[in-house]
Amino acid sequence: MSVRDDAAEVHDELVRLRRALHAEPEIGLDLPRTQEKVLAALDGLPLHTTTGRGLSSVTGVLHGARPGPTVLLRADMDALPLTEAVPAAHRSRVDGRMHACGHDLHTAMLVGAARLLAARRDTLAGQIVLMFQPGEEGYDGAGRMLDEGLLDAAGPGAGPPVAAYALHVNSASLPQGLFQTRRGPALAASDRLSVTVRGAGGHGSAPHRAKDPVPAACEMVTALQTFVTRAFDPFDTVVLSVGSFHAGTKSNVIPEQAVFEATVRSFSPAAHARVKDGAVRVCRGIAAAHGLDVDIEYAEQYPVTVNDHAEAEFVARTVAEVHGEERYAWAEQPLTASEDFSRVLDAVPGAMVMLGACPAARDPAHAPYNHSPHAEFDDAVLGDGAALYAELALRRLAAAN
Repeated sequence: MSVRDDAAEVHDELVRLRRALHAEPEIGLDLPRTQEKVLAALDGLPLHTTTGRGLSSVTGVLHGARPGPTVLLRADMDALPLTEAVPAAHRSRVDGRMHACGHDLHTAMLVGAARLLAARRDTLAGQIVLMFQPGEEGYDGAGRMLDEGLLDAAGPGAGPPVAAYALHVNSASLPQGLFQTRRGPALAASDRLSVTVRGAGGHGSAPHRAKDPVPAACEMVTALQTFVTRAFDPFDTVVLSVGSFHAGTKSNVIPEQAVFEATVRSFSPAAHARVKDGAVRVCRGIAAAHGLDVDIEYAEQYPVTVNDHAEAEFVARTVAEVHGEERYAWAEQPLTASEDFSRVLDAVPGAMVMLGACPAARDPAHAPYNHSPHAEFDDAVLGDGAALYAELALRRLAAAN
C-alpha cells in the first residue's frame, strides 16, 4: 500500500487524537496533558523519545535500518487564550482556552506521520526527528528547543538535519485540501513595541496646569502610521498596528501616564533594523516636543520565516506526485503572520507549508480565520497532512543518499 493509502487507514485514529487535544487545550510552554497524550500516541513505535527540560516538548527520533542523513518534521501543540464559540461536540471544555490556530491538527498529523514512517523503518537510510513543540504562540518554544539541543537529537555521528518541514492549517482563505507555499520569505518577522508616556496629572478643566500624556501618545500612534508608509519601500512591506492603548480613569482627570503597545511586522533584515530605530526615534522626538518623559521597549520576537528555494520546489513536486497537481498552488505573497519555526529555518534549509482546512460547507473567502473564537478546522485533512509529512521525509532522505 502507498503512504497515502496507509494514512487513510489511520485517519479515524487521528481524528480521535485531534478531538481529545481540542477538548483539553493548554497554553504556553507548560502543556502536561498535551504532552501526555502525545507520548501515549507514540508509545510502542520504534522511536527514541525524549522530553524537554524546561518546557513540555516531545522529541522523537526514528533511526532507519541504515545510516544516512537526518530530516526534521515539526508540529506545534499549544492553544490560545480564547473562549470557543464553535458549536461542536468536541469543542474546548476549558473556558478561556481554545485551539483556534489548528495546532491540534498539526500534532495529530505528525503522530500519524510517525506511524507511517515507523512502518517503513526497514527501508530508511538515515534518521527522522519529530519535533512536537509547545509555546509557538508568542513563547518562542522553537528557540527553547534549539537551546536544549534539538538539532543534535539524532545522536552522535548523525549530524544536524539536512532539511526541515512544517505544516500549518488555515481555517479560511484556502479551499479545503489545497497545499500552498512559496520560495523565500513566507511569513513576517514579528516585534513588539511598548511605550509609556509620562507626564503630570491634573484637572481636566485646567490642562495648562498639568502635563497631559494622552495627546502626545495619540500623536505617536498617528506618527508611527505615517512613518511606516513614508520611510519604507512599498515592495518591502512593514506593518505596524497598535493593539493596546490605556490611559486614565475618569473623563475630568488628566492621567499621569499613557501606555500603548504595537506589533511590528517586516520581511527583510534591512527593514527590520530600520523600523526598530525609526519607531523609537519617532516616539522620543514627540515626547521631547511635548516636554514629557517616555519609556520605550522594543522587543524582537521572531525573525522572518524564509523558505529555501530548492526545498519549496521539492514540496511542490511532492504534493503534486502524492496528492495531484490540482492540490498545490504557489503563494504570490508572504503572510504577515509570524512563526518561531523561523528559528529552525535559520539553521536548516526547509519550508513551511500551508494547508486549507476550511469546512467543506463554508466559503473559505468568508469563513472565520485562525485566531478567531469562531475558527473551525475540518478533520478531513488529517490523513492527507500526515501523508505529506511522511512523504517529505521519505523522499528527502532518498534524495540525500
